[in-house]
Amino acid sequence: MRFKSPLERGTLIRRYKRFLADIALADGGETTIHVPNPGAMLGLTEPGLPVWMSRSPDPKRKLPLTLEMVDLPGAGLVGVNTMNPNRIGEAAIADGLIPELAGYPILRREVRYDENSRIDILLQSSPSPSGEGGDGAAGDGWGGLAPDRPSAWVEIKNVHFSRTAGLAEFPDCRTERAVKHLKALERVVDAGGRAVMLFIIQRMDCTAFTTADDIDKAYGPALRHAASHGVEVLCYSCHLTPEAIRLDRALPWRPNS
Repeated sequence: MRFKSPLERGTLIRRYKRFLADIALADGGETTIHVPNPGAMLGLTEPGLPVWMSRSPDPKRKLPLTLEMVDLPGAGLVGVNTMNPNRIGEAAIADGLIPELAGYPILRREVRYDENSRIDILLQSSPSPSGEGGDGAAGDGWGGLAPDRPSAWVEIKNVHFSRTAGLAEFPDCRTERAVKHLKALERVVDAGGRAVMLFIIQRMDCTAFTTADDIDKAYGPALRHAASHGVEVLCYSCHLTPEAIRLDRALPWRPNS
């Protein structure tokens, strides 16, 4: 995933109201920018941290700058934009960088399924008879499974949290919505589909992934239950630069007992 233009550097003054941050610019000025991350961003909001921002060409945007990365001492660049993992995942699948998800000729985004939900990516071997993905008109309720291969329903989560050297963690705050997504993936498996939970780790300093069970007591058990139910769990780290983010390598998941 390449940025439309190289990112701009600044220094974090403070993050507040979840989606806002004040930044000291390289030219000595200050500005307020958009923070596209609803989580706690633990360890990534200390005043004085170097940051990288994208600039929107839209003249109507009230806040033209968007926080993309934090340059964390000892760790390097850490991606915090929770919108990017879907783009990174889509590009990586299209380029064949995720072997577990290779070989599907059809990739669709934001397809309706389950109860008022949308899956991040739907992979299909052939179009559903209904042509409507998760609308259930095909009779199976999951978008018309191809006769040779079940469709793959891929939920993507951004990971930027790490407290132990080399270990990425999710989540960094309580997230009932993410638990809901796991339950929906289980129902995909029950209906005969293939369900995948893909964690995209926007860090370069991690060698394994686990759940932060002390922060959210529900998510870790829910992920382990989903895995035992047939939901596949994939974890991939990224290589980040101010010009682009690309998927790097698969990391092992270390389930907590």
